[in-house]
Amino acid sequence: MNTATTCPARPIAFDETRGMLLGLAGVAIFSLTIPFTRMAVAELNPVFVALGRALGAAVLAGAWLAWKRVPAPPRAAWWPLALVVAGCIVGFPLLTSLALRTLPASHGALLVGVLPLATALYAALRGYERPSQGFWVMALSGAGLVIAFALAQGGGSLHLADLLVLAAVPLAAMGYAEGGRLARSMGGPEVICWALLLSVPVLLPLVAWLCAPQLAQLGQVGFHAWTAFGYVTFGSTFTGFFFWYRGLALGGVARVGQVQLLQPFLSLIGAAVLLGEALTLVNCLFALAVVGVVFAARRMQVRH
Repeated sequence: MNTATTCPARPIAFDETRGMLLGLAGVAIFSLTIPFTRMAVAELNPVFVALGRALGAAVLAGAWLAWKRVPAPPRAAWWPLALVVAGCIVGFPLLTSLALRTLPASHGALLVGVLPLATALYAALRGYERPSQGFWVMALSGAGLVIAFALAQGGGSLHLADLLVLAAVPLAAMGYAEGGRLARSMGGPEVICWALLLSVPVLLPLVAWLCAPQLAQLGQVGFHAWTAFGYVTFGSTFTGFFFWYRGLALGGVARVGQVQLLQPFLSLIGAAVLLGEALTLVNCLFALAVVGVVFAARRMQVRH
């Protein structure tokens, strides 16, 4: 009797642990998105950075789908894929690229710290998952830490660039939750690759129309800006989602999404190394506090 009741729990626990590790790998890749975007938009048009990186990733996605001979997604998957496009491929990259023209990478990264809470909230409102009260307490505590830190760094007020980043957060949350749920049936790589291909008919004419006047100036862009653009294309828009969506599918959107609370502080380290922005003791203390919240949230019940 005991054996029969405990055996089914083992693969579930294994999937949750594996999902957390895959989610952490995705977060590590995503954590450099803000610093590299800040580096790219210093010389490149922010619209070109946001939409051009998706077009570049779409080429990789098409090659991967052809290599794996992946069949077309079912009709029911097209609407969730469209939401992934709107949130993760167009909305979040575009708004953050515009904001990072004037916003320091460290400050933008901290504002993105509310994304795990937004992802869990979206999943709950859509009826995908039902987190426990303890989980919500931990999620709110982590988001509260991040918001308090962001306000302290911003002198207690938010500016237009701050509002652009905060507007990008619910869009990314929508794309994460919809893509994570869809990945359970389609697979993580398939979700992001089909979403990227779906975005091409929209992005290609937009890039041609909005960025054509600046194309002649691309030859004057420096090596660092192109390197940064390459990272947000290959890492942030393509490879990172392979890990992220698979992790969400295995461990659950709300639970694995809390790993992203670590992203602002990994981004702070990236901003310090890549851009020379200050990394203070206060930053490290807040990072330790958020790690504790993530660990506590990991142990709270979430019903699928």
